Amino acid sequence: MKVIFAIAFLVILGIAIFAVQNSDAFPVTIKLLFWKFETSLVYTVLGSIVLGIFFTLLFWIPLTLRASIQKKTQPKGMGSTN
Repeated sequence: MKVIFAIAFLVILGIAIFAVQNSDAFPVTIKLLFWKFETSLVYTVLGSIVLGIFFTLLFWIPLTLRASIQKKTQPKGMGSTN
């Protein structure tokens, strides 16, 4: 588990360094139907990363909770392979 946290910390640190170094990147225009928004490329990339993490957690947490609940409600003799 410590390895996962170390890797996550390094990824977050890399993203932070990327954002600081590229804060003056050229602007990009995001269009969606009738909505038009102009922002820096860095904020677009960071927003995409945050949305990716959010949607991953949105789908992963219910699955792990459901598996945990099923594991707790399963009779003790059912989980044994002996």
